Amino acid sequence: MRKMVQGRLSVFKFESFRKYKNIVHFITTKEGWASGDNPRFTGDSESIYSGSRKELAVSGDWDPDRFVFPRQTHSDHVEVATSASGSFDFTHTDALITNESGLFICVQTADCVPVLLYDPQKKVVAAIHAGWRGTVAKIAQKTVQRMTLEYGCNPADIVAGIGPSIHMHAYEVGSEVVEAVHSSFSNSALLLKPSLNEGKAYFDLWEANKMVLMESGIQEENVEIMGLCSFEHAGLFYSARRDGADTGRMVSGIRLV
Repeated sequence: MRKMVQGRLSVFKFESFRKYKNIVHFITTKEGWASGDNPRFTGDSESIYSGSRKELAVSGDWDPDRFVFPRQTHSDHVEVATSASGSFDFTHTDALITNESGLFICVQTADCVPVLLYDPQKKVVAAIHAGWRGTVAKIAQKTVQRMTLEYGCNPADIVAGIGPSIHMHAYEVGSEVVEAVHSSFSNSALLLKPSLNEGKAYFDLWEANKMVLMESGIQEENVEIMGLCSFEHAGLFYSARRDGADTGRMVSGIRLV
């Protein structure tokens, strides 16, 4: 990983994406926002997100109308983003894929896991939002499958980055999540650390999503985990668990040049 300045904003980038010159990607932090302390990028009214989107676009000298954000609902729904559709209104969607250059596909997070994918052979990118529900529903796998179906991608060619999100030590979950992890992962014992609180455990979202990506056919050496906890690094990242659901959001975005 590497931290750098993008306009006014501080952003992180995946080291493994660095060699690819025909993509641009970033993951924003709390640092540098002039429009407010709690940036948001979707909402029922444009006034909620227009300022933050414009500021994000200005940071890289990009067109704000070329940013695509799904209305995330912790689903496992994956959609294809193209200008030809005439609309970027993706409701009940938590992952986007595209092979269209110039289109920035993005997800927003504040503890959930952002995953960016790139197939350098077929020139296809993806942006995924995976909370615990998306993780156990294996939305990352469904995204890889959709890339294969739509564009003929070979999972072995895909490079993946797992961005900042809440880490196991800060992510105690209840029995509903524990049961869901046991149901979805045959090796669930590797993902859950027992808690002193009865019926609860600590869930490793990073490792779970890495497992899902590898089950999808992505090579282990092609998966980069950024390794930064959104809960722990209060000066860098927003955290819904630490600060409440009304806190701001980080953006993870990727675009083909």
